[in-house]
Amino acid sequence: MSDDLILEIVTPEKVAFTGKVEEVTIPGTEGEFGVLRGHEALLTSVDIGELNFTMDGKKTYYAINTGFAEVTGEKVTVLIETAERSDSIDKDRALRAKQNAEARLAQIAKENVEYEKINLALTRAITRIRVSDK
Repeated sequence: MSDDLILEIVTPEKVAFTGKVEEVTIPGTEGEFGVLRGHEALLTSVDIGELNFTMDGKKTYYAINTGFAEVTGEKVTVLIETAERSDSIDKDRALRAKQNAEARLAQIAKENVEYEKINLALTRAITRIRVSDK
């Protein structure tokens, strides 16, 4: 049995990351959770938010979208819609997306079928802005 914990972050377009990590923190739909080597097996849904992991004593941050995470004692597989590493986020674009979503939300009623979709876009933009600063 190895002491390694393998993390794999997969989107429909690519494998965003794969490698040995010391720990990983994931934004689950029931709350944020951390995983260390030897964690109990778990299958859970993932929410929009910040995923981070420690590798060689250094933290790396990703802004992620919804999906699923499978945890075993040796591996964490995160299957998500999108994943952007903090140093690759276009902060200006994220700020424009936030402003656009806020403006659109101000113009429609909460009962409008588009409201939730726009609110999720706002949440993604805010997450991208926050993660881009790390």
